[in-house]
Amino acid sequence: MLDRERSEVRTKVADGGRLVIPVEYRKALGIQIGDDVILRLEKDEIRIMTLEGAIRRAQEAVRRYVPEGRSLVDELAAERRVEAAHE
Repeated sequence: MLDRERSEVRTKVADGGRLVIPVEYRKALGIQIGDDVILRLEKDEIRIMTLEGAIRRAQEAVRRYVPEGRSLVDELAAERRVEAAHE
C-alpha cells in the first residue's frame, strides 16, 4: 500500500513534456484517465493535485477568515435578492 504522507518515485519526462503518473499514485488520489489535475510550481518543485483537492484547499484557506456560524453563501444570496429587487 502506498504511504500517502511520504512517497517518492523516479520518472522521466517524455516527448512533448509528458510525465507519467504511476498507477499506484493515480489510484491513491483517485485520478482517472482524462481527469483534470492542477499543477502548482513551488520553488523548485511541481506539485500535482486533483481538482477536488485544489478546491478543498481553497475552501480551507477561505474558511480560516470566516467566523464560525457565518454563511457566505447565504450572504451572497441575500445581496443578489436586494440587487434584483432594485432592477
